[in-house]
Amino acid sequence: MTPAHSSPLTDRPQLGLRERKKIKTRTAIRDATYALIKEQGYDATTVEQIAERAEVSPSTVFRYFPTKEDIVLTDEYDPMMLEELRARPASESWMDSVRYVMHRSMDALLAEDPEAVRIRAHLAVQIPAVRARMIESMSATGRLLRGAIAERHGLAPDSLEVRVYAMSLVGGLMEANITWAENDCQDELRDLVDRALDVIEHGLPAKKA
Repeated sequence: MTPAHSSPLTDRPQLGLRERKKIKTRTAIRDATYALIKEQGYDATTVEQIAERAEVSPSTVFRYFPTKEDIVLTDEYDPMMLEELRARPASESWMDSVRYVMHRSMDALLAEDPEAVRIRAHLAVQIPAVRARMIESMSATGRLLRGAIAERHGLAPDSLEVRVYAMSLVGGLMEANITWAENDCQDELRDLVDRALDVIEHGLPAKKA
């Protein structure tokens, strides 16, 4: 932690009643979804069941989440991560900034609900619809990331170089999460993310003799 820099991941402003209600509803829907999936599996879980467990209407579920896949995949931290990435000191190397923010976001997610993080990771590996939605979501994250990369490096956000670099970061992080799930979440996720970033920064490791 760097005390001199406030963090959007932790130092959030006080929210009004309306926003707090929205967060409470989203949380209830997600909690109901994870509980049902744990009890009966993903395919057997319907939006109607989720709504009943969360004590809301199906239309309310769809108002917050367009699809069932969107319920189990969260991108709520993306804007905050990008804001924090932009707030890092200009003197800091780009990859050090990325590592710092990624570590912060992983710590926040795992501290908030580690079981939900593991369920999401397993679903992304096991359920084709969730995997497809995750790839679509990561593509959107890559488009957001291009702006931060372009600002730091003085390049055009739509340039091929920035596009490729942004998606290499996003793809590397996605594969780290998939590897984590495939190994039944036994590894340290932070270590896998660091290894992915090492490949992006330095290339493949030397061939073993």
